[in-house]
Amino acid sequence: MAGLVAAAFAAAPAFVPGTALAQGTLRVAMTLADIPLTDGAPDQGTEGVRFAGYTIYDPLISFDLSSAEKAAVLRPALATSWVPDATDKTRWTIKLREGVKFHDGSDFNADAVIFTLERTFNKDFPAYDASFNRQLKSYLPSLKGWKKIDDTTVELTTNAPDSLFPYQLTRLLIVSPAQYEKLGKDWAKFREQPSGTGPWKQVALVPRQRLELDPNKDYWDKNRVPKLDKLILLPVPEVSARTAALLSDRVDWAESPSPDTVERLKEDKITVSTNAIPHMWPYTLSQLPDSPLADIRVRKALNLAIDREGLVEVLSGLAVPSVGNVTPDSPWFGTPSFKVEYNPDEARRLLKEAGYGPDKPLKLKAAISTAGSGQMYPLLMNEFIQENLREVGVELQLEVFEWEALRARRRAGAQGEENKGITMLNNSWNSMDPYAALLRFQTEAEIPPAGTNWGNVKDPQMEELVSQVRNEFDPAKQDALLAQIHTRHVDQANFVWVVHDVGSRALSPKVKGHVHAKSWFVDFSPVYIEN
Repeated sequence: MAGLVAAAFAAAPAFVPGTALAQGTLRVAMTLADIPLTDGAPDQGTEGVRFAGYTIYDPLISFDLSSAEKAAVLRPALATSWVPDATDKTRWTIKLREGVKFHDGSDFNADAVIFTLERTFNKDFPAYDASFNRQLKSYLPSLKGWKKIDDTTVELTTNAPDSLFPYQLTRLLIVSPAQYEKLGKDWAKFREQPSGTGPWKQVALVPRQRLELDPNKDYWDKNRVPKLDKLILLPVPEVSARTAALLSDRVDWAESPSPDTVERLKEDKITVSTNAIPHMWPYTLSQLPDSPLADIRVRKALNLAIDREGLVEVLSGLAVPSVGNVTPDSPWFGTPSFKVEYNPDEARRLLKEAGYGPDKPLKLKAAISTAGSGQMYPLLMNEFIQENLREVGVELQLEVFEWEALRARRRAGAQGEENKGITMLNNSWNSMDPYAALLRFQTEAEIPPAGTNWGNVKDPQMEELVSQVRNEFDPAKQDALLAQIHTRHVDQANFVWVVHDVGSRALSPKVKGHVHAKSWFVDFSPVYIEN
């Protein structure tokens, strides 16, 4: 790993300590081990979308990232409006923005939207690539069909009424069909010279070392034309290496700095920026019939065994304790009767009631990662929790994967042959919208490979609630139903909740204009370097 980090910094003269940098160049140390795919369907999770998605591309619908105080809500992007049909709520009319150009100079229009959908979901389409389908299908589960109405209008259909469908369209990044044709219909070449409509243009890519982006000075949203001269993204998965790079002026921005260096960073006038972002760090639990976690008493016991406040202290405050998928101030939190708290005595009682004790310890295996998108400090955190569980008589074995390998285990589901013996998945999840926060974990239709119900939750009451919320187009009534879903989710202890992320990032004093939005995503457009 150290060799890869060294290679990343040595790959270009600008990364060598002491070398003068071009004014306005921002160097970012990501938590990832590799550059995300740059073809409009990024891998590496939501962090991949942050760095190689929303920079080079635009979705049809995006998030407003302009405020650090207000929740990031939906805003028009390449779509200017999205309206369900009055008589058939499975049909959505999407009006497209006019006058937008791709980086290669070709026009954005309905044909580009249809091309992007076909290459992602139609296996018989000449430009189809399984990678796109693998990365996107779980994020657009309601999408059934699409057709062009005219150059500025498309119609999208869902497999059933789904009032929350617009949130899914935030992950559909539109690519240039003309660039694909120009490069010989070769997606490998397209990844080297991608073309989107986003605020940044790719100018260089060295796998596992760096991604260089230049501003798109002709960007259609004049309020978001980047101020920087260049954005350089470096994969640095090891937390101490990211922090050391920032302290030695080899980067200007480090994702998830080492908790034990927070005071040192502040002494160097480095800003450790945090905000209450919608992102959770739990364990997803196998509820297969042969899993010990099919017993609700065991699931509750694990939740009661974790000292969340102690963990936050170990993390130097770079997290907040979690008592559900969303925070108690969310309109979706509801009124759970099960209180997620630190109560080891009650945890031992429940385990004893479930048949476990000194003569029959509960043995579990968790799949975890070394680093990755939103995984925070997984080795440190898992070892802390491992000790918590040991104190109540649970032996937790940790099986460690690289982040993208862990995501492959996630896509297979608890029932996958490769996951035999694994009862817990430590995968962080964004909770920016109702589907991402709640719905994708609750129904049989979401069991992998179709979706992200990794644990195989099967709950008729939950199925009915999910059906109701998808058919409810009144926002206040939606919130009430979502609160009922979350209430049942917590009362069933379907997860082991640990903490919510605060999106910690350490910024050099030279970095100006950064807005820490209440989102997992970042808008780099207003950022600049003050030398």
